[in-house]
Amino acid sequence: MGDKKILLKGEHGEEIILPVVEGSYGPSAIDVQQLYQASGMFTFDPGYLSTASCQSQITYIDGDQGELYYRGYAIEELAEKSSYLECCYLLLHGELPQVDELTEFETIIKEHTMVNEAIRRFYEGMRYDAHPMAITLGVVGALSAFYHDSIDVRNPLHRTISAHRLIAKMPTIAAYSYKYSMGQPFVYPKNSLNYAENFLHMMFACPAEDYEVDPIAAKALDLIFILHADHEQNASTSTVRLAGSSGTNPFASIAAGIASLWGPAHGGANEAVIRMLEEIGTKDSIAHFVERAKSKEDPFRLMGFGHRIYKNYDPRARLIRKACHELLDSLGEKGGPLFEAALELERIALEDSYFVERQLYPNVDFYSGLILKALGIPLNMFTVIFAMARTAGWIAQWNEMLDDPAQRIGRPRQLYTGAKPRPYLDLEQR
Repeated sequence: MGDKKILLKGEHGEEIILPVVEGSYGPSAIDVQQLYQASGMFTFDPGYLSTASCQSQITYIDGDQGELYYRGYAIEELAEKSSYLECCYLLLHGELPQVDELTEFETIIKEHTMVNEAIRRFYEGMRYDAHPMAITLGVVGALSAFYHDSIDVRNPLHRTISAHRLIAKMPTIAAYSYKYSMGQPFVYPKNSLNYAENFLHMMFACPAEDYEVDPIAAKALDLIFILHADHEQNASTSTVRLAGSSGTNPFASIAAGIASLWGPAHGGANEAVIRMLEEIGTKDSIAHFVERAKSKEDPFRLMGFGHRIYKNYDPRARLIRKACHELLDSLGEKGGPLFEAALELERIALEDSYFVERQLYPNVDFYSGLILKALGIPLNMFTVIFAMARTAGWIAQWNEMLDDPAQRIGRPRQLYTGAKPRPYLDLEQR
């Protein structure tokens, strides 16, 4: 708490002084906790777009400058030099690991990738054609029934064990969701593979023939995981914190985050990119659809361009663009109609004054959608992979919330616009 204060004057001339809370980097915040007591009024901020719901040391975003930091480390450096599991350690512990710490952490995650065999049978209760997000949501929520030995949120050791279990088992749960939808046998994880390699192995291996993981594909997927590991107080992260504020177990909190992420306005953006490209069809149709996107009268919108938070350029897009092009080159996919259309659309967006002036640059969803498509991952798995990557951030945020001495159960207020108090009338009098 700093020395700065904000003076408000009420309608009758009364003065209300509110303290200003200083952050370590970025904007400060007006502390309105005592506003209702002092004035009898709430603040009104639909979507909490101007409200800090918590204090956090995990992730910082500057949308105007196009900056993203995990624990003070620029996403550009982490993407170039780090791995997803190293980023997981960073998000959970606040510092980059030493060599022995990283080795130990990677070993723990590898040793927890298996799920209870009864969980495999749990899938059989689902319809074979169920959406993989529905299956993943149900299975993650059910984990507390299988791992109830360590769900005391007041016990730091239990929280650590649960964090490790969730990060380790999410790829297995996700891959099983896909295999079940395809009617294929589940593939067990292999401790000889790294995190991204293991997921690809569980997705695409089958008993009939050997499967070799493409290192370029694994590298591109690991980058997607890094770039999606956390993103400050978005809808799903806020949902995890709100659910967790009641003291519920970590599996229920993460399941709540998955449910929030499932919404098309949140986690489904990269899927929407591919559906848009499928609608466009070929490179020759691009000009027509670009003109439609420019027209205010046409409801058609280009997906994967611009960002609600980043008013400049999405820093994650710069990083994933290179990986996307490397992967398409290695797989020989640039000659396919969908990818040709995507690359032409990318060229136009980076050169056309309409897009440049409005800063409608390709964002991370544009390139991640192309990467996942090139890897042969079906559209209905895109959001599942997003959830898998974001689990580390959710757990870190949940942990931080529980350690915050100022933490209380979430209880937003409202501006009531319904009927005023009125008497009940008997049925015959109405």
